Amino acid sequence: MLERHRAPLAAAVLGAALALLVNAFVVPWFHDDHAPEDGELVILSGRDDGYGHQRQALVDQWNALHPRNPARIEELAAVADAQRSEMVARAQGGGQGDADIYNLDVTWTAEFASQGYIRRLDDADPAGFLQHPLDTCRYDGKLWALPFNTDAGLLYYRDNYVGTAPTSWPQLVAQSQSVLTGFGALTADGTRPTAGYAGQLADYEGLTVNALEAIWAANGDVVDAGGRVVIDSPEAQEGLHRLAEGLNRSAPQVILPESAGFDEQAATQAFAEGKVLFMRNWPVAHRTLDPPPAVAPAPGATPGPAAPPADTRPALEFAVTRLPGPSALGGQNLAVSAHSRHPNAARQLIEFLTSERSQQILFERGGFAATREIVYRDAEVVALYRYAPTLLEAIRTARTRPVTPHYALFSETFRAIVRQALADGGQLPADAKPRLEAALKGYKR
Repeated sequence: MLERHRAPLAAAVLGAALALLVNAFVVPWFHDDHAPEDGELVILSGRDDGYGHQRQALVDQWNALHPRNPARIEELAAVADAQRSEMVARAQGGGQGDADIYNLDVTWTAEFASQGYIRRLDDADPAGFLQHPLDTCRYDGKLWALPFNTDAGLLYYRDNYVGTAPTSWPQLVAQSQSVLTGFGALTADGTRPTAGYAGQLADYEGLTVNALEAIWAANGDVVDAGGRVVIDSPEAQEGLHRLAEGLNRSAPQVILPESAGFDEQAATQAFAEGKVLFMRNWPVAHRTLDPPPAVAPAPGATPGPAAPPADTRPALEFAVTRLPGPSALGGQNLAVSAHSRHPNAARQLIEFLTSERSQQILFERGGFAATREIVYRDAEVVALYRYAPTLLEAIRTARTRPVTPHYALFSETFRAIVRQALADGGQLPADAKPRLEAALKGYKR
C-alpha cells in the first residue's frame, strides 16, 4: 500500500497560511484606474467535492482581508450538464442572479467566450501556471479565465498481483490475461478479480473521455490540430475496436462488462472490492481508496466527503501510474461574468484563488490537483500525496478535448457514435464523420 502521511493540520499552519495570503494580497493587483468596486461577489460553481471544503476556507480568508468585497459560493446542481445549463441561463438572462464569477469546466471556455458571457483577462499574469491548464483558458488567441484546478486520468493497478505497470494497452491486456488465468481460488484478502480493467463507459462525459483516451492510446485522433474530423483513420478505429473487444464476454475477461454502465464512483467501488486489476480514474479516486487524515471543514461549511473510519478502510494494495496513452485534461477555470457589476473586484478574487499559496492549500488539504507547478515540488504535498509527481507528468502529457463553442453537442454526438461502434465490434457507423463535422459547427445531422 502506498505509505500514508499526516498533513500538517495544526492551527499554526493555518495561521501561517493566512499570514502569507495577507502578505501576498494586501497590495491590490490593479492600478488605481482598476480599483475593486465595493459590493458582494457571487461565484457560481459546482459542488466542492474536496476534503474539508477548502474552497470555502479560501473564500473565508478572502472575506477577512476584503470586508468591502465579501464573496460567497453559490453551488449549482451536482451534474455537470445541469451546471452548464444554469450558468448559460444566468448569462443569457442579462445578469439576473448577480453572478460575478463562473467556475467553468475546461470544455466550456470556448462557448462562454464566443457567446460573450465572460470578460477577457488581458492584464492577468499567466506566469507560473502549468501550460496545458492555462491553454484551456484561452480562446481565439485571447485569455478569458485562469485555471482553478486541473485533472488528469491515472491508471490504478494491483501492484501485488501485476508487478510492473503496463505502458501500452496490449501490455495491459496481456498482463490481465496472464494474472487472471493463474487465479484458482480466493486471494488472501478474500477477493478474486473477475476482469482485468474497469473504466467509465456510461452515457455521460466519462464515455467521451474514456473513448478519446482509447483512441489516443492507439495513436489515433478524433479531431486533429487543424480542426478536421479524422475519426475514420485506421488508428482511431483500432482504439474503438480495443474497447469493444475488451467488453466482449471472454475467459479471461479483459474489461469488466459492468463498466458499460460505470461512472467514476462505480469504477472505484469495483476496484476497491477487488473485482479488477486495473482502473482508469481521476486522482479523486485515490482519496477514496487511501483516505488522507481527516480535515476539519471550514467554519459554517457543510462537511465534505468524509474518510471512512480506519477499521473499515479496505486493506487494498495498489499503486498509481500514467495511463497507457495521453489522458484527457480535466479541471475548472474561473472567469468574470460579462454582466458583473464588480469586474475589477472579481478579477482580484480570481487572482487570489489561483495564487501559489491558494493552490497549495487546495491540493494539500482538499486534494484538488494544482494548476501551478511549484505546488508539486513542495515536500509536504509530496509526502501527503505520493502520486503527485506522477500526476504532474500526466498533466504535462495530457491532451485537451476538441475546442469548440459547441462542445456539448460534439460530446453528445461522439458518445452516440461510440455506443454504436461498441455494439458493432468497434465498427464505426458510416455517417460518423459527417455527424461530428456537423456537431462542431453547432447542428445535428
